[in-house]
Amino acid sequence: MSPEAVKEEKTEKKPKVEKQTNCPACNKLIKKLRRYYRNGKLYCTKRCWKTALSKSKEEAANKK
Repeated sequence: MSPEAVKEEKTEKKPKVEKQTNCPACNKLIKKLRRYYRNGKLYCTKRCWKTALSKSKEEAANKK
């Protein structure tokens, strides 16, 4: 195999990382000016982050 073929195989194996484009709480488009990063996720506002946090707490309480 030629060195070029080896380079092509290495580049093909890398999966593309998708960017998060929508808010997980309200499913709105996240704009650059209004983004709120918490716990590894991007939210459109602080309010959406608090909403998602309260929903996750309620789900945890319901499981117990």
